[in-house]
Amino acid sequence: MLDVCLLGTGGMMPLPRRWLTSFLARYNGSSILIDCGEGTQIALKEKGWSFKPIDVICFTHYHGDHISGLPGLLLTMGNADRTQKLTMFGPVGLKRVVDSLRVIAPELPFPIEYVEITKPEETFLINGYRLKAFRVNHNVICYGYTIEIDRAGRFDAEKAQALGLPLRSWGVLQKGESVEIEGKIYTPDMVMGAPRKGLKLTYCTDTRPTSSIREHAQGSDLFICEGMYGEEEKDEKAKNYKHMTMLEAAKLAKASEVKELWLTHYSPSLVKPEEYMDVVREVFPNAIAAKDRRTTELKFEDTE
Repeated sequence: MLDVCLLGTGGMMPLPRRWLTSFLARYNGSSILIDCGEGTQIALKEKGWSFKPIDVICFTHYHGDHISGLPGLLLTMGNADRTQKLTMFGPVGLKRVVDSLRVIAPELPFPIEYVEITKPEETFLINGYRLKAFRVNHNVICYGYTIEIDRAGRFDAEKAQALGLPLRSWGVLQKGESVEIEGKIYTPDMVMGAPRKGLKLTYCTDTRPTSSIREHAQGSDLFICEGMYGEEEKDEKAKNYKHMTMLEAAKLAKASEVKELWLTHYSPSLVKPEEYMDVVREVFPNAIAAKDRRTTELKFEDTE
């Protein structure tokens, strides 16, 4: 199960009921934060979720509305006597940017590992999930992210019994490890069924529609995508500033055959995104104009 919360849905500047861009996912005792705009800590408090399990922070890019909340979050972590490592992912320049922000948060009791993304696509295995970064099209280098959780096939107890495997070996094989019994090696494929459908979430913002988004979002259980403008007259502005309209996001969701679309990163002028959703849902019916702190649990198919 993957818990997800869209902490902030605003772009450019915060509004009284809309904090800047931030997203949190929780899995297996760890938390991954994508972007950390102004108000991230307040949204966490309002949601009732803890910052303590956050061990990974990813940045799509380094515009202020995506990273301005970081110094305060680091200070809060430090004041809570955190000692475990914090890993950060982001485009080239990550350490330079974070070190500059840390002028006001210079002393931290925990180490930071910086992973700078240098290729159009990169994949990282961390904390039991697969994190993929892929380049999108903004006016600075910017990345989208997917989080994928694989799921092994079912354990076949009858096969294990037929092979004469002792019970103590079953758990080891279920974890994907081989066992040796009386000089013979038994591998997981001997007792495990075909892999089952896992979970997939895709997050992207501050970009024009791209083939990279369509390819990486393909089949996602949840697609969180920028919908900065809803008004037709803003189409040209979206193109010029390399942002995306709500309708363009819906077309991407349809092309990528995702299960559900959450729109985010609204322009401050887009006070009531829901007013434009009828047109959006004509293209992709399972679309939601997300608000701050929108939450869901992504569950494996046979546990729903």
